[in-house]
Amino acid sequence: MESSTVLGTNQEMFVMPDPGEAQLEASYRSVDRGSAEEPDDSPVIGDTDREIGPQLFGGRYYIIEPLGDKRDAAYESIAYPSESYVPVRLTREGKACTGEQIVYTGSIPLTSPQGTLVVNGIDRVTINQILRSPGTYHNLERGSDGNPMYVGTTIPNRGGKSKPELDGRNRIWVRVRKKRKTPIQPLSLAMGSSMKEILENTCYPETSGGATRENEAWSGEHAVPESCKSLYGTDEYPELSDTFEELRQKFFQPRFEIGEIGRTDSNKKPDLDVSKNEIFPLPRDMSAAIDYSIGTGVGVGNLDDMDHPKNRRIRTVADSLQDQSRLASERLADPMRGGVSKAARRKNVPTMRGVVNSSPLLTTLKESSGSHPLSQSSDQTNPLTQMVHKRKPSSPGPGGLARRTASSRMRDIHPSHYGRACPIETSEGMNAGLISSLALHAGVNHWGYLTSPFCRISGVSSEGNDIVAHVSADEGYRIATGTCLSVYRRDRGRQTAAAWYRQESVTLAWNQIHLRSIPPLQNFPAGAPLTPSLENNDANRTPMGSNMQRQAAPLLRPEQRFVGTGLEGQVALDSGDAATATRGGRIDYIGGGGTTLASDGETVDTKSIMYQSSNNNTCVHQRSKGFGKGGFLRKGQIIADGRATEGGELALGRNILMAYMPWEGYNSEDPVPISERLTFGDTYTSIHTERYEAGARVTLQGTAEIITRKTPHSDDYFPRHSDESGPAPPGSWVETGDVSAGKPAPRNPEELPKAPGSNLPQAIPGIDITTAKETRPRVPTGGRGRIIDVRWIYPGDTSKYTRVVRVYVLQARETQVGDKVAGRHGNKGITSKIAPRQDMPYLQDGTSIDTIPSPSGVPSRMNVGQILERVLGLAGHHPGRHHRIIPFDEGYEREAPRKLVFSETYEASKRTANPWLFELGNPGKSQPIDGRTGEAFEQPVTVGKAHILKPVHQVDKKIHARSGGPHSRVTQQPLKGKSKQGGQRVGETEVRALEGFGVSHTLREMLTTKSDHVQARREMIGTVAAGEPIYGPGTITPEPFRSPVRELRRLAPDLDPAITERNLVFNNGSREGGTIR
Repeated sequence: MESSTVLGTNQEMFVMPDPGEAQLEASYRSVDRGSAEEPDDSPVIGDTDREIGPQLFGGRYYIIEPLGDKRDAAYESIAYPSESYVPVRLTREGKACTGEQIVYTGSIPLTSPQGTLVVNGIDRVTINQILRSPGTYHNLERGSDGNPMYVGTTIPNRGGKSKPELDGRNRIWVRVRKKRKTPIQPLSLAMGSSMKEILENTCYPETSGGATRENEAWSGEHAVPESCKSLYGTDEYPELSDTFEELRQKFFQPRFEIGEIGRTDSNKKPDLDVSKNEIFPLPRDMSAAIDYSIGTGVGVGNLDDMDHPKNRRIRTVADSLQDQSRLASERLADPMRGGVSKAARRKNVPTMRGVVNSSPLLTTLKESSGSHPLSQSSDQTNPLTQMVHKRKPSSPGPGGLARRTASSRMRDIHPSHYGRACPIETSEGMNAGLISSLALHAGVNHWGYLTSPFCRISGVSSEGNDIVAHVSADEGYRIATGTCLSVYRRDRGRQTAAAWYRQESVTLAWNQIHLRSIPPLQNFPAGAPLTPSLENNDANRTPMGSNMQRQAAPLLRPEQRFVGTGLEGQVALDSGDAATATRGGRIDYIGGGGTTLASDGETVDTKSIMYQSSNNNTCVHQRSKGFGKGGFLRKGQIIADGRATEGGELALGRNILMAYMPWEGYNSEDPVPISERLTFGDTYTSIHTERYEAGARVTLQGTAEIITRKTPHSDDYFPRHSDESGPAPPGSWVETGDVSAGKPAPRNPEELPKAPGSNLPQAIPGIDITTAKETRPRVPTGGRGRIIDVRWIYPGDTSKYTRVVRVYVLQARETQVGDKVAGRHGNKGITSKIAPRQDMPYLQDGTSIDTIPSPSGVPSRMNVGQILERVLGLAGHHPGRHHRIIPFDEGYEREAPRKLVFSETYEASKRTANPWLFELGNPGKSQPIDGRTGEAFEQPVTVGKAHILKPVHQVDKKIHARSGGPHSRVTQQPLKGKSKQGGQRVGETEVRALEGFGVSHTLREMLTTKSDHVQARREMIGTVAAGEPIYGPGTITPEPFRSPVRELRRLAPDLDPAITERNLVFNNGSREGGTIR
């Protein structure tokens, strides 16, 4: 009873944070706090005499919500921002000379409740970046002579990091960006210190000496420009008439800002008492850092671990927006100074409209949300992908690590990642270890450090009111694992538990433990914990299974998984794809278009999303659940299931019957044969949307293009669906090659194609290639479907297009040979054969097997968790039970998964009166029967129900055949890639194979029209374009064709008349003038 009480009081800690919480909170913080602070941090603007200048009104600013709808912005390919305005007035010698004026300062991207932005009609997400936290870090390095050297590296918010060094005469120099160095004496003077203070506040004053400027004593006015020149190589040398404080603010401080976080870190180790508002380094900081480094060399002090999460922070969206706003203010300052100075010289009173030009602001803010490296197109393949993408912090980026130079130590797993970053799931290739995933319960505090929730158990009273503590990666906590839940409170004083203390695993008494972790999924992100029996898989296969789930295409008829982990409902809710009730009430109307609720005399309408396109061309659609009119809903309850959700839970695939056995070689290695049942009833049919567009523009010759059905030199069959306005109307069914929108495009005679093969598509049907060219968007291979929407867009920028028509096609793709299939344990393959249902093996009750994977792929890849899933899924299928098991459940009982599978299989066998479900001699196995012969196989095989996915890697998007296309200019070989209409060359080996098969017509085509004999190929194409016989007497025989002819004649065969050549001579000296037999 006491243990259950502890669980009841801590139930809040098991709620996962919202995946878009970091982006949404950071965006609101940027608007509420950053926009108010940014005008105060803007550069000073005024004329040269500083008489006239703008004046801001404290922290006042205005932000206007967008007038349009987010969906309209996506259709029109525009942004969905909120406009910002700032009140400003001009002053002359401190007195107001104009009234208050509202100035437009740009557009701030508006963040949706899901944490995404709409830029150019595309949902984008700004991912967080992991950077080194600003401050001073002490570590051990090796000098040029190999001797150890203790250094203190200072990392600022902006600018290069600085590091002091000792030379052969024991003098200290400061090196910045690994290139330039300067003596510490002028650098300390540039910070605002004096020689007397330097000598008095340094424990080792003999190390602070340095060269003097022209054998004279350094001064602060000389130290600032000399330090900047030696460190940054700038030729900008200010006049010494400027005061020292102005020089320091202009040249020194902008390059060495450490911020509030860096100030807190700099005060910690040297035990300084400097105000947190001092965001620039002081002479005391450098002196204290040097003294601490020297003391560390003699055994006083500790070194820092640069890769520890406490020394790395998350750079959120708010930081990025504030940096971009600061950059925009700096770009705006120079034009404004010029306008103010120009008006002052003319003795005129300037106006804000004549001074302020918002173009630099608009350009900078547009770059921050569109072309910034951390602003990425939101991955919307399925709800899981959309959720996980927001919680993948990146180390590369502006001011971060480089992919090519990042060492293995920076990529490796750190012990302090416990509960904060996933130790398994990461990207592949060059991004391995640089792009990670946040754990399920990990969060970001106000300072930007990763936190993880733990139960505080030290000093808890007997009432059992445990407290949830969100702690960062600071050392000093003794954290116990989640298995201590089984320890009762009255026995805790006498029990010991495994704990983690200072990056070491120790065993401590219960009363010495500070915190307790959340069992057992605290260390993993949202993808991996969706795999049941995760602990039985190899660590290399676990991220593969997680990647396969993120690549799963939403199915038309998804199905709840029989075996899950309990997180499916939370993921479906947090992803935002399912429609939820904004308030409780009674259902007045429910249908495909939405739901109407009545609450407190008011009606609330919730619209459902109907067949919308995502960034990954998967269909976004919502289906109403089984509620009836008059029913009651609670606030937050799911009204309509989204794509890849069923019953309020994540459903990425279907539960199908599998049997592990070899079958006619169709499942050798990775290929998988499937039953044709999976192609019936839309079992594995996925929905996709494609967009085709045609734009009308004004050509260089001044001719305006139009979009119409009447296109010259075109066949009437392909544009048969188009109406008079040009595009095909909604509801039309289009096939491969059909024209989705007609547009005649006149060709300039100067734009004749240079490649000889580009004239053939027009020359063969008899089209005059000098007056017309093919520009109509056609449905590509595998793109057949139903047109669901047609949109006309009139862009604001008329320099390129006057209007654009977009046609949206809905596709229903059934599973076919070549499609990829995958499970949740890293098991994947390609559909090798779709066999008739009657030919597939079947169970003893007559149920036909759906798919037959290879049994040899399980032990070699060490993902045994799939076996437990399949057997437990079959045990739950017959009685209609869904199991939710938590990974790593062996922490509570030895052999817990095996006991659960065996007991559930035994109970299902008894409950359904099917003794073959549980055979005592072969538990988990059954003896199938061959569907073609009706005879039982020799031995039992493992049979079960598994949740199998259909990834987006489908053969309709992969298959490609080249019939003609461009060639490389240098090698004269076909280009590579489907987008370039490329292909592979037919070499000597391929020609030998064609000769062996005796395909005469194909062989002749490869040796003539498609050979690598450039001159012959050009003349052959010219012959085709002219309509003359291809293989006529005047045609030049290519050299590749002569080679096999000579080989045949070398054998001197007696053949029927086949080839006529005049210049070929037999070995006996007789010339060939007729036939060869």
